[in-house]
Amino acid sequence: MIKILVADSMDKDALDAMRAIPGFDVTVKTGLAEADLVKIAPGFQAIVVRSATKVTRPVIEAGPDLKLLVRAGIGLDNIDGAAAKEKGITVANTPAATSISVAEHTFGLMLGAVRNHGKAVLSMKQHKWDKKNLEGTELFGKTLGIIGCGRIGIEVARRAIAFGMKVLVYDVIPVKTDLAVKQVTLDELLAAADLITVHVPKQPKPILADAEFQKMKNGVIIINVARGGVVDEKALLAGLNSGKVRHAALDVYDKEPPEDFSLVDHPNVTPIPHLGASAVEGQKRAGLEVVKILKEKLG
Repeated sequence: MIKILVADSMDKDALDAMRAIPGFDVTVKTGLAEADLVKIAPGFQAIVVRSATKVTRPVIEAGPDLKLLVRAGIGLDNIDGAAAKEKGITVANTPAATSISVAEHTFGLMLGAVRNHGKAVLSMKQHKWDKKNLEGTELFGKTLGIIGCGRIGIEVARRAIAFGMKVLVYDVIPVKTDLAVKQVTLDELLAAADLITVHVPKQPKPILADAEFQKMKNGVIIINVARGGVVDEKALLAGLNSGKVRHAALDVYDKEPPEDFSLVDHPNVTPIPHLGASAVEGQKRAGLEVVKILKEKLG
């Protein structure tokens, strides 16, 4: 019997499909801290997580029978890949499953930013009719800069083009797409973009820090649904306070949940609690992809 630990919540249909695989014994235990995982890891051949649970070196070393670690989502920063490699444990994820979910979320944040949706909602909740002070702008005709143009970046570009936006993309590798986008240097993107959205993996250092903000247009809008740390939070706050940045919409933070609420509390920030991939359809695709991976690797 192959024992699988599902350590984060997953789509019900995916769990049912997982349990239906002959020879699979599936245990669901969510909300486990590192110490809890260390205690129960022995005996499991696979651990499945989303973004909440961290599969750290102590967890990996506590599981002598572990053969596979799977993340139902994009990126692998909550799994210690180096420790897994040392133990000969396979690590996998579902990078394509939630691309549409994240791209739509990104576009929703862009629309909210240019039309002041966050401020408008707060105003109405306070029983105010502040229509006069909440005039926004259109996306049509604006230049969108996409930093990191993989699966999600391409989906964002597709939607931006449909809205009549000009799309500039920056990536460290050539971008292959039939879409009407222009690949440029990072400096060119920073200088030209009216809105900048970031779609890169966790980085050793921020891709947008003080020097990059200085190169941007005055009144730029920043969207980050990628990972905390890819945008320097202090530099972003300084940009907001100086007016260099008109608005920022943030789905991710250096520390989650945040301990420093300076950005969250800023009037020109729309803060979201890391909901980029949290759409029913995306989670179903991710869950079913996990099932496929488990069958291929362990079935």
